[in-house]
Amino acid sequence: MLGTIINVGAVIVGSLIGLIFHSRIPEKISDRAFQAIGLFTIFLGMKLALQSANFMIMIFSLVLGAILGELLDIDKLLNKFADRLKSRFSSETSRFSEGLVTAFLLFCMGSMTILGAFEEGLGGRPNLLMAKSILDGFSSIAFASVMGIGVLFSIIPLLIYQG
Repeated sequence: MLGTIINVGAVIVGSLIGLIFHSRIPEKISDRAFQAIGLFTIFLGMKLALQSANFMIMIFSLVLGAILGELLDIDKLLNKFADRLKSRFSSETSRFSEGLVTAFLLFCMGSMTILGAFEEGLGGRPNLLMAKSILDGFSSIAFASVMGIGVLFSIIPLLIYQG
């Protein structure tokens, strides 16, 4: 549970920073931050892949995941789900729901969330959730500066989903 608490704390701090300094964060800096986060994610994935003891399982899992993802059209299903949530909770004057839904999808629907929660839940250390906390903290700064307070409220589903 420690990893989840740290992750939620990182999103709270990041969201508050984004809300306080929203008018002072240029779009160019937000773009560079997202590029850095993406690069970090790639390097972390490579590091974890190289630590794997059984490459055959990794290759099989990647191929099977790609095939199932295409057959089930998971990308389309997730996009439809997000669009349905946005249309259900959105109003033309508020970006609250857009921030909430976007942040929820980013913070809760990734492999680091699932694997990190399993890792810690099975008695391991929360290393993956700690790395995810750094990513989510910086992401929440950028998202909250653009989308507002809805990003901060994404901690509720994050806590439920990850906890």
